[in-house]
Amino acid sequence: MLLHSDFFTETDGEPVAVENAGGRSDVLLICEHASRRLPQRYGTLGLSEEALASHIAWDPGALAVARQMAGNLDAVLIYQRFSRLVYDCNRPPDSPSAMRDVSEIFRIPGNENLPQEERSRRTTALYMPFHGRIRAEIDDRKEQGRHTVLVTVHSFTPVYFGKSRSVEIGILHDTDQRLADRMLEAAADTNIFNVQRNEPYGPADGVTHTLEVHALPAGLLNVMIEIRNDLIQDEIGQGVVADFLTGLLRESLADIQR
Repeated sequence: MLLHSDFFTETDGEPVAVENAGGRSDVLLICEHASRRLPQRYGTLGLSEEALASHIAWDPGALAVARQMAGNLDAVLIYQRFSRLVYDCNRPPDSPSAMRDVSEIFRIPGNENLPQEERSRRTTALYMPFHGRIRAEIDDRKEQGRHTVLVTVHSFTPVYFGKSRSVEIGILHDTDQRLADRMLEAAADTNIFNVQRNEPYGPADGVTHTLEVHALPAGLLNVMIEIRNDLIQDEIGQGVVADFLTGLLRESLADIQR
């Protein structure tokens, strides 16, 4: 197995970042698609700047919202520092979508015909440290007698293959819908955003991998949040959405724990 020191340069740094490490909230925020940055060894993967700036490379605005939520809640935030174009950390290693060679309208030349050795190299350098850090955080809390509520934060495009999406915020869940149910109930009492269940994606699309790995086996309350990215293009929009989601989480968790 390739060591991290053989994969990343000094300029690259580590694959995983942790912010507000001493956060006291039960909520643990995760952002799998936080960055569009590529490790130096991959150059541009043969892609144009347009493609590298687009949603295929990352979830625009998601990290900014997650950071504000972490501040609002005093929550720990763990995020991936490299683009999902190299490895999508919300997919298992055996998934074809973990290292796509085509994403939406873009061919990804640097991902075509990857040998197994290269797939294993990326899995070892990116996927394993990311999920290992989440696992370690949850284990540490358990040892301290603390609860964990796992919340992942994503964004999606307003138009997908030419079709406009009316949903503005998606509240996604897998087989455990306790937190999602309560958040949807709380959102229904407002008229701020169009909030829908398991939209624009759902578990059938393979998007709940992080929840499946870390929350479902341990019985942890969990939810995946999808935000339409035209709503979070600037600091004002990011703040409005972060405050809205923080309120939903606080109200929902208070009701569940009552």
